[in-house]
Amino acid sequence: MTLSRPVAQELLDGAGLRAKRALGQNFVVDPNTVRRIARLSGAGAGTPVVEVGAGLGSLTLALAETGAEVVAVEVDPDLVPLLQTNVAGASGVTVVHADAMTLDWNQLLGDRDWSLVANLPYNVATPLVADILDTVPRVTRMLVMVQREVAERFVARPSTPAYGAVSVKTAWWAEARIVGHVPASVFLPRPNVESSLVEIVRRPPPDDTVDPVALFALVRQGFAKR
Repeated sequence: MTLSRPVAQELLDGAGLRAKRALGQNFVVDPNTVRRIARLSGAGAGTPVVEVGAGLGSLTLALAETGAEVVAVEVDPDLVPLLQTNVAGASGVTVVHADAMTLDWNQLLGDRDWSLVANLPYNVATPLVADILDTVPRVTRMLVMVQREVAERFVARPSTPAYGAVSVKTAWWAEARIVGHVPASVFLPRPNVESSLVEIVRRPPPDDTVDPVALFALVRQGFAKR
């Protein structure tokens, strides 16, 4: 069972909570959407999945329905009790109260390969994905829902308007493609932007003799001025 808009609103009202703009909170409250995301993620029985920004747990529950082993990461201490209650009956779900931007990913994930699935706040999407690509090789696949313009930067090719430093970094570490779009109407509260789903699948870098730290520093300088 996932969370509908009325149920999500009732949960927030009952706890005296509202979505926090500072944390970029926009909860997905459409069961069909979260099940679609779970399906596109490739999650299945026994698949290790880490979810960032689990919120009220709607996507968490959809991932659990597939039989995946889900680690749900949530930074907001006010939401963690609600999240724990909502997923209490779901098999294979572990809730972790942590900030994904400062989390010790390698300690959390251990020596298995993981998929990352997330409805990412717009203000952290780019730095978080870039950091995971750089430093968390155990995340071999990502399916992230981000602002449409951000999605276009992840997948952009040279000589296109969206092409930039994050496009280069993504292409260095992975194959990325937009696999769908999500209307604003499925969120609570409703954002003023459209969202897209981006699949990012890690692959070996094209040249293992190149220092990626030096490369990306040069790339950032190159894109500092158009």
